[in-house]
Amino acid sequence: MVEIGLIADTHGLLRAEVHEALAGVSMILHAGDVGDATILDELAVIAPVHAVLGNTDASWKLDLPVERTVTVDGVRIHVSHGDEVGHPNAERLIKKYPGFDVLVYGHTHVQDVERVGEVLVVNPGAAGHRRFDLHPSVARLRIDAGQAEIMLLDLPD
Repeated sequence: MVEIGLIADTHGLLRAEVHEALAGVSMILHAGDVGDATILDELAVIAPVHAVLGNTDASWKLDLPVERTVTVDGVRIHVSHGDEVGHPNAERLIKKYPGFDVLVYGHTHVQDVERVGEVLVVNPGAAGHRRFDLHPSVARLRIDAGQAEIMLLDLPD
């Protein structure tokens, strides 16, 4: 069994509670809008970090890819900040990125987990500054025997 931390939309703020919420994960996938590079350094204290560029990251001059692919225990995971046209949704992401078992995205700041057929589509919510009257959150992705399950974790305001 492998557990992966999912985080997005930190926007330059890494809450101390993230360390506890993601303790013990084997890697962290950051779905963009990181903020400055110190966020990635601090997350790397928990586990190796693989991050993608979010729409606000250009202002921080972060040199990150727009998307990443990771394979764990035969499960193909795609990470992006989201669709460049409007807000991402499961149907549009599956169409844009076919052939993956798990799609991870950010941008909307809204926690969302949808299983469409065999594809798990996850937005861990925003872990940074509270916006849009939403609570900050992260997620843990558990992969066991080629099967993926998700657990959303709310963070204190």
